[in-house]
Amino acid sequence: MTSLFAFNLTEHRTLFVQLDALEAEVERAGETIARALEAGGKLLVCGNGGSAADSQHIAAELTGRFIRDRRPLAAIALTTDTSALTSIANDYAFDDVFARPVRALGRAGDVLLGISTSGNSANVLRAVDAARELGITSIGLLGRDGGALRTRCDQAIVVPSTTTARIQEAHILIGHTLCGLVEQKLGLA
Repeated sequence: MTSLFAFNLTEHRTLFVQLDALEAEVERAGETIARALEAGGKLLVCGNGGSAADSQHIAAELTGRFIRDRRPLAAIALTTDTSALTSIANDYAFDDVFARPVRALGRAGDVLLGISTSGNSANVLRAVDAARELGITSIGLLGRDGGALRTRCDQAIVVPSTTTARIQEAHILIGHTLCGLVEQKLGLA
C-alpha cells in the first residue's frame, strides 16, 4: 500500500517533468513584467483561496526581496484589503472584487497576473476584462486546460494537471521563477 506522501510525491514529480514545456511562456511573462516595472508600471496580482495566498506571496517577493537585497518593485496583491473585498462583494458582487481595484489602481502599461487553478474564476475573468479596457497586459497563471482565461489573457501559462494541489505547487515554482527573471532582467540579481 502506497502512503499518501509517496502518492503525492509521485504525482508531483510526474507533473514537474512536464513543466519543461512551459519555459518559453514563463520567460515571456517574466520579460513582460520586467518591462512594465522598468517603465514605471506595476504588477497587480489576484486569485482566490490558495491562489490568493500565491498572489500575496509573489507581490511580497517583489516589494520585499527575492534573491538578494535590492530596491523594492511595484507589486500589489489585490487579495489583501479585506474592507475593499467585502464591501465590493456586498455592494456589487463577488465577481467584481478584483475588477474594481484594477480600474481604481491600474494604468496602461501595468501588468495583471491572474491566478486560477481552473482558469474559470469569474472574478479573475472580470479583472482581465477590466485590464484589457485600460490597456493593461494580462497574464494568466492557470491549470487544467486553462479554462476561459486561456484565451482572454494576453499571455497564458497553463499547468497541465487536474489536481488542484499539484497545480498550486507548480504555480509557486513559476511565481518564484517570474520573480527571479524580473530581478535578472532589471539587473538586480
